[in-house]
Amino acid sequence: MSTTEEAVTCDDGLKRCPWAVAPPENRRYHDDEWGRPTGDDRRIFEKLCLEGFQSGLSWLTILRKREGFRMAFASFDPVAVAGFGEQDVERLLSDISIVRHRGKIEATIANARALVALWAAGESLAALLWSYEAPASSPAATADVPASTGQSQGLSASLRRHGFLFVGPTTVYAAMQSLGVVNDHLSACHFRSIAEAERSRFVRPV
Repeated sequence: MSTTEEAVTCDDGLKRCPWAVAPPENRRYHDDEWGRPTGDDRRIFEKLCLEGFQSGLSWLTILRKREGFRMAFASFDPVAVAGFGEQDVERLLSDISIVRHRGKIEATIANARALVALWAAGESLAALLWSYEAPASSPAATADVPASTGQSQGLSASLRRHGFLFVGPTTVYAAMQSLGVVNDHLSACHFRSIAEAERSRFVRPV
């Protein structure tokens, strides 16, 4: 990782954000997913829940357990997870393929129920997420990337009003970065322009 936390030239000759140099899981996530826009409620639900599980841990830990999470939480099908009960909570607390934290497990179930209620009201999680898109920025170094923003604070408050849990401003901002609501690839990162091109073509949900 660069001591200046600027984009790093990797062994394939491409410049990347410093956190994506290694290990391979971080690089794949950075190259193929991070910063790419999505309007799919199920993917957004998954990412919000995984960011909640990440709290206090490294994102690499979550990446390495991601398939375990998907198996444990019915591929993050909100309707299925909304139907989980206490027996499911106990089952998940003994599942070594995920992060076994009762509060985060129960929050994931609560978030599924909140999303189902949102749908029942004729709304979408995607429209809510994208309504907090911020003006474009172009960070040159990691130090230029905030931990949270006014937009993430607003989205956090809105999600909480709808019954979502473990969605603090920092957790929500990490999800916004990943889901392409903001493009925080560093200005010299090879993948910034790729993400931005996708964002320019992306039709914002309403």
